[in-house]
Amino acid sequence: MGDQKELYAITELAKEFDISTRTIRFYESKGLLKPDRVGTTRVFRRRDRTRLLLILRGKRLGFSLKEISEYLELYDADRTKTAQTQHLLNRVNSRLDQLNAQKHDLEKAIEELEGMRSYALEQLNKKSA
Repeated sequence: MGDQKELYAITELAKEFDISTRTIRFYESKGLLKPDRVGTTRVFRRRDRTRLLLILRGKRLGFSLKEISEYLELYDADRTKTAQTQHLLNRVNSRLDQLNAQKHDLEKAIEELEGMRSYALEQLNKKSA
């Protein structure tokens, strides 16, 4: 489904992004999505689809809903996209710092566990010899 389409039902977006309709309603309840209504039916526009794409990408990259909301507000307010891009760069740099620190911690933990495994195997081999 290309984004040339103008209107989307909640079930279409859920299927396209492989998420539940409940997830979409949750993002709506948080003010991140603002679909139009036709009676009681939600009608999503291309803008909503784009926002949902940005929300899901942000979540996948570990950003909080508050951070995503701030980004989306800038997306709407800044036609030049300068403030939005600077905000994005600051958040991305911060997130990269966090992930690199976690990566370092994980590498250290793996190194220590491998050492413990080697020691345990050596001990077991000594006992069986």
